[in-house]
Amino acid sequence: MEDVDALKTRVKKLNAQATQAKMDLHDLSEELPTNWEKILEVAQVAYDAHRSLMAARKELAAATA
Repeated sequence: MEDVDALKTRVKKLNAQATQAKMDLHDLSEELPTNWEKILEVAQVAYDAHRSLMAARKELAAATA
């Protein structure tokens, strides 16, 4: 198991990635119907980023409990 500082760093990095993925999805939605073909791709990236973030947050909570 990673130490707490490494977990915090990983959560911070994953949070930034998830936030960027959320913004990319938002931007795509604002441009619709232009680039509608990218909906599944962009949504999958956002889903994966948030899934990883939630898993890392859970791991961090367990490590600090």
